[in-house]
Amino acid sequence: MDITDIVSTDYVEFQADQRVSKLVGAFEDPDVKGVVVADDGEFEGVVTRRQLAASHHNPEEKVRSLVWSVPRLAPGEDIREAARLMIDSNAKVLPVFEGDNLRGVVTADSIIGKVQPNLSEATVGQASSDDLVTVGPEATFGEAIHDMREQRITHLPVVESESRSDSERSSGERSDPRDSEVVGILSLYDVIGLAARAMTKSQGGNANGPEQGMGTTHGGFGAREGESQRMLDLPVRDVMVSPVRTITSDETLQAAVEEMDNVNGSALVVTDGDDTPTGILTKTDVLESLTWGAEGSRAVEIYGADYLDDMTFEDVKDVIDGLEGRDSDLSVLDAKVALHQHDEKLRGTPLLQARIRLYTDDGLFMATGEGYGAKAAISEAREALDRRIRDNKTYGQSKKHPDEAFWQKRFGWMLEE
Repeated sequence: MDITDIVSTDYVEFQADQRVSKLVGAFEDPDVKGVVVADDGEFEGVVTRRQLAASHHNPEEKVRSLVWSVPRLAPGEDIREAARLMIDSNAKVLPVFEGDNLRGVVTADSIIGKVQPNLSEATVGQASSDDLVTVGPEATFGEAIHDMREQRITHLPVVESESRSDSERSSGERSDPRDSEVVGILSLYDVIGLAARAMTKSQGGNANGPEQGMGTTHGGFGAREGESQRMLDLPVRDVMVSPVRTITSDETLQAAVEEMDNVNGSALVVTDGDDTPTGILTKTDVLESLTWGAEGSRAVEIYGADYLDDMTFEDVKDVIDGLEGRDSDLSVLDAKVALHQHDEKLRGTPLLQARIRLYTDDGLFMATGEGYGAKAAISEAREALDRRIRDNKTYGQSKKHPDEAFWQKRFGWMLEE
């Protein structure tokens, strides 16, 4: 199965010398996941919603400062490879080139839509993330944005425990997700939406229609003194989306995608039988499920490899091999290691967070560790994983089903000529 029939020529294009304030306006449209940037007719790259929300930008800044170089797809690219490239590049829109000519774009939504009928064999529990990051309803919007940036997540469930005292609620103290109910959710859409409200048309461009060189525009916006700070001080309760759509881990991914489409959403909170939040499923998780290997061969993927200053890729693979060697009955199918740098440093060495997701024939294991340098951070995460494996705390169903018929049904369509 390839991307031939999902290549779209309907995309938003910006010129590299246009202002970021206009970019904010474009992303007010929830259907815009990313924009193509050109300079004098030449393709430069893309800017995604996540990039724009990841840090503060001056409204007068030029769009070229945000351009992200992403992989280029061929018109007949295999759909699994397109999904993998989206995951690796952290971009929900990729350009499609025929030679040197830009033919269109492919989005994550179009890929998921094409494969949706084939998602009945995978469950929410297999694809969702159980490393749940939440926020309380009395926390400020600024604190929530900080959490999203620090954790590099796009959705933040808002939870509250009924057993908490009024003083705990007013302080914004976090609830324990295991003893809480979901009362709302924040996403990158909310971040962009409030950023747009904090700007005025006075420093923008033409607010009445498209400008030359743009696929679409929603008008220009400039900074309004004090408005941004007032927005950041708002309690999360005032800006969250509620009610929240939930789903149980035994539902299929096909059902999950249908539910997302019904509410025009991009995430579902995963709950147990008592409606207690246990995880989250995003469209990125669904996209990642398309990259699962049917052969069971191990793959080790590293996100943030630039931070491996005191380790090599082979060193990381040895760490994963060591985890398997500690339990002769455990087979590691895939491993994903993500590194994220904090601002703090010790004698010039940055504080890193390492997150390891280990897919095994006995389930999904996850752990996080921190340390100064990649070696220390990964070592701490490995020790936490080792404890979870020994305690046999399984966080999901196996991604390798023993039935060959299952794999034929699950992946046969992907392997067609």
